[in-house]
Amino acid sequence: MGGFNASDYCDRQIYAGAERVRDRHARDQHHLTVETEPSGASVKTSNQFACDATPCTFKMPRKSEFGVTISKDGYKTWTGQVTTRVSGAGGAGMAGNVLVGGVIGAGVDVATGAMLDLDPNPLVVKLEPQD
Repeated sequence: MGGFNASDYCDRQIYAGAERVRDRHARDQHHLTVETEPSGASVKTSNQFACDATPCTFKMPRKSEFGVTISKDGYKTWTGQVTTRVSGAGGAGMAGNVLVGGVIGAGVDVATGAMLDLDPNPLVVKLEPQD
């Protein structure tokens, strides 16, 4: 007879909630690309990411701020910092969250870093030959 089925309703709500959590987790991650001239340098970050040869890409939390060390035989070691900044879409997303999702949605985005981008990205470094 097509009446209300509480079990189906609950299943749909659980599924929708899981989808929102999965989508938010994907937005909390960001890809950082490191490129060097010459290529083939090793990269280590202060938040425990590393690669043996550039170019390389890391998937990391958006709200990470960390140091980067790049080295290659015959070249000076380069050290620098990757920080965060509010993304172009982040400010608009924050305003939308306040209007539609209220303070809770906006607070979650601030807490997870979903409105931030890593900067610089890509990180492009020209290595200097050793003397």
